[in-house]
Amino acid sequence: MQKCAIFCSYRNINLIKRFIPHKLPSFIVNFGPMPDIINEIKFKTARSGGKGGQNVNKVETMVEGYWDVQASLLFTIEEKQRIVAKLSNKINAEGLLLVKSQEERTQLANKTTVVKKMNLLLQKALILQKKRKATKPSKASKLKRLESKKKNSAIKQFRQKPVSDV
Repeated sequence: MQKCAIFCSYRNINLIKRFIPHKLPSFIVNFGPMPDIINEIKFKTARSGGKGGQNVNKVETMVEGYWDVQASLLFTIEEKQRIVAKLSNKINAEGLLLVKSQEERTQLANKTTVVKKMNLLLQKALILQKKRKATKPSKASKLKRLESKKKNSAIKQFRQKPVSDV
């Protein structure tokens, strides 16, 4: 028996060992380590299809995680705006970020998968894209381009039939 990091209770959790939140690559451009949002996620369970055999119609193994973006205390206003802009297709009308998981056979494993997916989504949403610097072609590259154009036009001139001055 070990103490579960997500639910703060003692249970046999061999499945959770593969998910270690502090070992995820969670560094955002200039903001340092990303805060852990486990405490702000609300979970709902439902019956899921797929694997499970006879248990599939009895046990609620599918997990939906809901996280209120605007009510979060972990991110600044600018970060929240960036999250809303980049994850708009995953945020519902109430402003909740929705992530589902029904891949695993147990509810606990699906909850860890939801937390993992949500952290990765937020991590990707908070990465700032570098602005492209407009560059001009160098003088040498311009000359090279003009020389190749002259060369090609000369080749095409030689292909034409000679013009007779009669």
